[in-house]
Amino acid sequence: MEAIVLAAGYSSRANAFKMTLKLGQMTVLEHTISKFEGLCSRVIVVAGFKVELIQEEIAKICNENAFSFKIKVVYNENFNQGMFTSIQRGCKEVNAPNFFLTPGDCPLVKKETVQLIAKHKGNVVIPSFNYKGGHPIKLSSEVKQKILETNPESNLRVVLGGYEKEYLNVDDPGVIMDVDTPADYQKAIDVVKMN
Repeated sequence: MEAIVLAAGYSSRANAFKMTLKLGQMTVLEHTISKFEGLCSRVIVVAGFKVELIQEEIAKICNENAFSFKIKVVYNENFNQGMFTSIQRGCKEVNAPNFFLTPGDCPLVKKETVQLIAKHKGNVVIPSFNYKGGHPIKLSSEVKQKILETNPESNLRVVLGGYEKEYLNVDDPGVIMDVDTPADYQKAIDVVKMN
């Protein structure tokens, strides 16, 4: 398996570049990436805005951790056209029959949840908490092909609309928590402290 981590956005609502914000000992991006340990052979990080900060962060992560997977940073030059272009850029790199897809600002998912998603069969596997879909999602190479053939101005929801979705109810509020605003960040800090 492989994973695509989307880290190309402007972080406009966070009042800071959220990927490199600290959550305990690790940054937001490092927390997100670390969940794929033992499950993926490669994690593809799609960068756009402040690509050099992402590259520095990944270099630091690789120096400080002995992850079992390789991390590859790719640049989406069309990142300002929206998230779907970053998803397409990541999909171009995927070689595995199945892959995870997650925004880089979903640091609070439990590792056990990611392991459950990995085992679940289906073209589209979505974790949900209290019946609300979250991340990371698992997609098949068939879905990847469809994403790559779709107009860049479209979006993932349209592509996934053509597939049966497998929802996996998990006891993990982390699947629906992201770090979009300063309040989200504060909440994330509190969660990390409690664990």
